[in-house]
Amino acid sequence: MYHLPLTLETPAENLALDEALLEAAVTGELPGEVLRVWEPAEYFVVLGRSSAAAEVRLDACTADGLPVLRRPSGGATVAAGPGCLMYALVLDLDRVAELRHVDRAHQFVLGRMAAALASVVPGVAVFGTSDLAIPASLNGSPPRKFSGNSLRLKRNRLLYHGTILYDFPLEQLERWLDRPARQPEYRQARRHAEFVTNLSVGRDDLTASLVNEWNATEVLTRWPRERTAELAACRYSVLDW
Repeated sequence: MYHLPLTLETPAENLALDEALLEAAVTGELPGEVLRVWEPAEYFVVLGRSSAAAEVRLDACTADGLPVLRRPSGGATVAAGPGCLMYALVLDLDRVAELRHVDRAHQFVLGRMAAALASVVPGVAVFGTSDLAIPASLNGSPPRKFSGNSLRLKRNRLLYHGTILYDFPLEQLERWLDRPARQPEYRQARRHAEFVTNLSVGRDDLTASLVNEWNATEVLTRWPRERTAELAACRYSVLDW
């Protein structure tokens, strides 16, 4: 598998690059499967493909200068920025047939993500449909989420991407995000800051754990620059696409 350790200048360009990698894989322009790891330089909010804008506190985001964007995959609205490591996997469905089924794709990828992170954070587990969390502690506190994930299937390829919180200002989530309409049972109606947590692990160790698990040993030097720029300008620069 290839490794693409690349963060572009703007949130729109970074979201566009994930989709451009998927399209390049579908058309055969990408030489193989890819793990991309990146971290935003600024804060922003991103809605899932069918998420409602009501999940975002737009007034607060506007006041704080946060871009509000939409991604091509499903899932709930998230806030990202410094202290939130982002990853994207572009996988070949012909190599792993179970990836063609949404539920199995979540189980397959998150199982490996949990295994990767367990080397630096013991006890990581899959919760809900597409979350990674620290299980309930011995003192009875409920599970705390640190990673939300989503996917998009296109022909014979899968884009699977998500977040890993490790040094994010959790207190800002209540300011920028409203409560989602759909919540996993394990959330127990908790507020954002009570539901999510940061991992006590540095960025380099997190990245290394993912690279090792996915055997992403070769750096990808050629990526779809023109398609990324086109998607960023025509699609990701506006919320309603």
